[in-house]
Amino acid sequence: MMIYKKYNQEELDLQYNNRFHVPDFENYLQRWKKQSSDAAKRCKVVKDIRYCDNSRECLDIFPSLSSFSKTLVFIHGGYWQRFDKSSFHFIAGAFRDYRITTVLINYPLAPDVAMDDIVKSCSEAIKWVYDHIASFNGDPNQIYIAGHSAGAHLAAMVMTTEETKRHNTSIKGICAISGLFNLVPIQLSNINDVLRMDSQTAIRNSPAFKEPVVLCPLLIAVGGEETNEFIDQSKTMNAEWGNKNISTEIMILPGLNHFSVLDSFCDANSLLHKSVCKWMKI
Repeated sequence: MMIYKKYNQEELDLQYNNRFHVPDFENYLQRWKKQSSDAAKRCKVVKDIRYCDNSRECLDIFPSLSSFSKTLVFIHGGYWQRFDKSSFHFIAGAFRDYRITTVLINYPLAPDVAMDDIVKSCSEAIKWVYDHIASFNGDPNQIYIAGHSAGAHLAAMVMTTEETKRHNTSIKGICAISGLFNLVPIQLSNINDVLRMDSQTAIRNSPAFKEPVVLCPLLIAVGGEETNEFIDQSKTMNAEWGNKNISTEIMILPGLNHFSVLDSFCDANSLLHKSVCKWMKI
């Protein structure tokens, strides 16, 4: 029985099972872990700064060596239910030479909290960054937000929340990598066994169906070797927000999968990294 588009239940579940499509995914995770450990040794980092009350509502900051530097906030993925900011310190290492203050945030995970709470938490993190980042050599008026997978969804959702609205001129750009912007198929898939969204929650938390309150450029990137659904997610977001007074750009990157696309984000020689540098004006 078809439950979404042309997919039956098994097919839909496989469309969103990135580990199935990238059998050596564990190699990426282990390499990121080592690269992150190396970055934390090479660079000054201030860890586990609380921005709200939940034990997961904390962030790590790699301060720039220069005052009032541009600030890059990175939101990790993991289908809103796994991973920790510390495994993504390699992001800060990749942007160190540009004299950028990099912030990596944690947020509460499902099933302990609902999707609405996760989105609100990320908005609170951005508010904290705006209020405090000058103490870490960051410029509160030059904030860029990037996210991968579920983190890309959260980065886009931040652009739609009232909590973020008052900082709309401070957020200069969003980079959404391999994102999930329509949560309807997620709610219909086995991923929802942990998330426990109903249909209203899925629609309410689908940025493709919402109006942005932060009108900054949106860079969308997805690997050309990702599933049809992941590529469609990015195409849908680009089409929907391209009609909402938002400057959007989509990059479908040949040969990259759901994990290698994040490597490309950090690779100074890659088209994606060069586009990010242009997007951040560095």
